[in-house]
Amino acid sequence: MSIDLSQFFEVFFEESLEGLDAMEAELLNLEPGNEDMETINTIFRAAHSIKGGSGTFGFTSVSDFTHVLETLLDQIRDGQRALTAEHVNLLLKSVDCLRGMLAALQAEQEPDLTEADEIRKRFEVILGMAEQSSSDSQTTAESLSENTYQIDFKPHPHLFKTGNEPLYMISELAELGELETQAFYDAIPDIDSLHAEECFLAWRFFLTTSKPESAISEIFEWVEDDADIEIVVCGGLFETDLTDDSDASIENTPHVKQDDARPAEESQVSVSQPTKTTQAGPAASNNAKKPEPKKSSDSSATSIRVGIDKVDSLINMVGELVITQAMLSQIGEQEITESTITALQEGLAQLAHNTRDLQENVMRIRMLPISFVFSRFPRLVRDTSQKLNKQVELKLLGEQTELDKTVMEKISDPMVHLVRNSLDHGLETPEQRVAAGKDPVGTVTLNAFHQGGNIVIEIMDDGQGLNTDKIRSKAIANGLIQETDELSADEINELIFMPGFSTADEVSDISGRGVGMDVVRRNIQALNGSVEVASAPGVGSTFTIRLPLTLAILDGQLVKVAQHTYIIPLISIVESLQIDISKVSRVGKDLDVLRLRDEYIPILRLYDIFNHDGAIEELDKTLLVVVKSDNHKVGLLVDDLLAQQQVVIKSLEANYQKVDGISGATILGDGRVSLIIDISGLIKLSGLKRPGSQELIVEQKAVGAA
Repeated sequence: MSIDLSQFFEVFFEESLEGLDAMEAELLNLEPGNEDMETINTIFRAAHSIKGGSGTFGFTSVSDFTHVLETLLDQIRDGQRALTAEHVNLLLKSVDCLRGMLAALQAEQEPDLTEADEIRKRFEVILGMAEQSSSDSQTTAESLSENTYQIDFKPHPHLFKTGNEPLYMISELAELGELETQAFYDAIPDIDSLHAEECFLAWRFFLTTSKPESAISEIFEWVEDDADIEIVVCGGLFETDLTDDSDASIENTPHVKQDDARPAEESQVSVSQPTKTTQAGPAASNNAKKPEPKKSSDSSATSIRVGIDKVDSLINMVGELVITQAMLSQIGEQEITESTITALQEGLAQLAHNTRDLQENVMRIRMLPISFVFSRFPRLVRDTSQKLNKQVELKLLGEQTELDKTVMEKISDPMVHLVRNSLDHGLETPEQRVAAGKDPVGTVTLNAFHQGGNIVIEIMDDGQGLNTDKIRSKAIANGLIQETDELSADEINELIFMPGFSTADEVSDISGRGVGMDVVRRNIQALNGSVEVASAPGVGSTFTIRLPLTLAILDGQLVKVAQHTYIIPLISIVESLQIDISKVSRVGKDLDVLRLRDEYIPILRLYDIFNHDGAIEELDKTLLVVVKSDNHKVGLLVDDLLAQQQVVIKSLEANYQKVDGISGATILGDGRVSLIIDISGLIKLSGLKRPGSQELIVEQKAVGAA
């Protein structure tokens, strides 16, 4: 009976990628000349596991590549070779190469081995294997020709438990030359003592090949600690009947003729029809079923690991829900009296409480530490700082702060761009920092923490800060603002988020094309979040990202506009108030502004934007909900404030089409569909320009009118 190993492919890929992440993290901690041996051992173990696993599943391209990597690490940890910066850089490139190979195999594609071959040649040069290989090939051509090897292979009983499959090893042997196989099954116990997960078989192989003995040993390298293996040269072809040799045995176990035993038939590999092992991936063996092709390679389809405490809590909540349901069912069967109505109300309140707890516990399952995102930045900072000839220290704070997996996957790219900007534009060169009286080593800090129902991510640097004069000049040259506009420093800094805006003097592979910051803001807004920038000359800059904890459920404020109900995200609401007519001024033809604590707040009439009839138009009879998006405040005119509640977000674009000013929809308790307002989109839809120019006009005209 053969085992379908394809069912374990995803587990192998997941664990291998985790191993690569661990290798990369530890490699970044290595200091040549002052390396920690435990760190070296950790890297070696990760490489060894990937090599062994890939060999077991038939991914020989990965195992062969990892072999030379593992050899170098083994020499370093044994003290045979000193670690250098070249070794670290090459090992990091190897990690990237392995990621690409595994990604191709996971997508059931043949990996491109061009880069792998180049890196492997560099390893062989370092190890001196290139000369050795040349010498071996010459020796083989001159003296070896073909040899016949007798290979005795007796696995220990626990072999299967380590995830190894002898059939794969037999297949690889068959690829080396002509192979004849004998199986020994006398160690198989009675049926009562037989355990399916233990191996009781042993094999003897006769292999005629021109390959050196080292090629045979390499096949069994992964199981050398889990089996008794003996390889000897016996010379000549095996033309006689091997089963006539009554002394042939493995550890005094008498062998069995191949025509006498069914297990031997199942294990035998024919000389004329050897089993082939495919390097390409899931079709690793003719005994393994090829899994169905993946419909999509979307990374969002990957699995997540959930702590047992979260699962236990979820089970407890389900138990509470079942109990409450049983109680309500019992009440429903009773005669309707005042007491039963009271009990029903209490039961419904308990049901609401249980549902809320269940919801929170379910959402916790999708919450992952933001360290999954932060882990990619040490490598990024290292590579970018080397390219820019800058000295940078990266500090990571709040790594255990949890964030929804969906949000985490989409926030990674915007953060990468912000960090690269801090390295390129924010931090000075060591010479400039010394001249300014600073430490030559600059600092970039990533900080994450919870604030209310949101997560806040800060990207901070202690560099030179934003050059407001240069930003203003560039904005005037690009026609974004007028030379007569008087903008504050914060308003000028906001201009960096305009499309196509860049202050770089020349285009590099890191920055300068004016593509990025506008995309960063747009992507963050798509997550119902916001991004702000604060900067001080000579001190540094801080980019602050605010995001909801999850994209599935939203805390919202229900508001009434005419006969319609809309939802405003609570994250955007600053305050709600009744309008004082004496503080309202008209700007232009149709824009009203409210003076509120020395600020002028533009009033947006929702009934006008969404074309609703029957709404209250008198300002003194309505309510104003002040909202904020990207440091820009506006007031939304509504007829009334309804309840606050959590709503399940449904994609409007997926079910209908994209609607400007609307981020999604939800179904209310009475079955009606309610639209969720997109504050940023609403501001854009209203015609208010930002940053700076329109606010300034509003403020100047409002002051004049006042």
